Amino acid sequence: MVPDVQGSADYREPFAGDAPGVEFDAPTEHEVRSASVSPEQHGERLDKLLVTLAGEFSRSHLQHLIDRGHVQLDGVTIASASRRVRAGQVVRIELVPTEESLAFRPQPMALVRLYEDEHLLVLDKPAGLVVHPAAGHWSGTLLNGLLAHHALAATLPRAGIVHRLDKDTSGVMMVGKTLPAVTALVRDIAARRVHRRYLALADGEPAQREFTIEAPIGRDPAVRVRMAVVMGARPARTDVRCLATAGGISALSCTLHSGRTHQIRVHLAWRGLPLVGDALYGGRPQLGMARQALHATELRLQHPISGVALAFNCAPPADFAAAWAQVAGATTG
Repeated sequence: MVPDVQGSADYREPFAGDAPGVEFDAPTEHEVRSASVSPEQHGERLDKLLVTLAGEFSRSHLQHLIDRGHVQLDGVTIASASRRVRAGQVVRIELVPTEESLAFRPQPMALVRLYEDEHLLVLDKPAGLVVHPAAGHWSGTLLNGLLAHHALAATLPRAGIVHRLDKDTSGVMMVGKTLPAVTALVRDIAARRVHRRYLALADGEPAQREFTIEAPIGRDPAVRVRMAVVMGARPARTDVRCLATAGGISALSCTLHSGRTHQIRVHLAWRGLPLVGDALYGGRPQLGMARQALHATELRLQHPISGVALAFNCAPPADFAAAWAQVAGATTG
């Protein structure tokens, strides 16, 4: 029999940490440097002068520190990088680390664990949590939380993250805790031996109750922040089942056979069924959803070390559950 873990109170244990949010406050103590402006430096721009004082930082980062109020002349905070300095003035700079330098630091956070052993961690990821650091999200990510959670994470590729959910997608995801586990999970995903099913609310009604979308996905050549169906790109397949419709909205069950970036969002939008609340792909905010209406509800896999079959079902969070109920009631199968 396949163990079916429902995410009950017995399993929903938080990481050690403070509040269950994902925000992180960087350390408040930073190196401070100061120097007097020499006669040769008289009349220079402030940002150019700072390069001689803190040359290991880029000029753009030093300008950023000026903008954030971390630079003073004669004890007065200066907000203009183009300010001309005078000989004899004392410049003081607080060397706050770059945001990128926080990307791989341990940051304790409270997250829900559905299952955990020596090799495998299965999580219920909340909407709003970024999985991996990237531009604009250099801290407070799941990766940071994993580094704080167990020591081996620092030795693993991407701290053991083998697949991702978008920031605003909620639900179940797995993480490897040892290198053999990570290797096995990556292999099983590539071989399509991992079953992943999602619930989605789409704007529109499909012509068929069950259908398959098989179309290659790549970077959108016109809008670089989006993905798109692009001929010649990487193949992708999504099986879709319509569970209910109401008011022009469809409650869908989507099963992945590949794991391309934004796959369900792209495939459904390409078929004229953009996700409710998914502004990037043309979805309108409806049913009280302030994010894309997508939830990873089911994960089935073989344990990466023991080979034991595991199954996890993850209930949607309150916002998605309320929106789903307006279309499909309690139906999630």
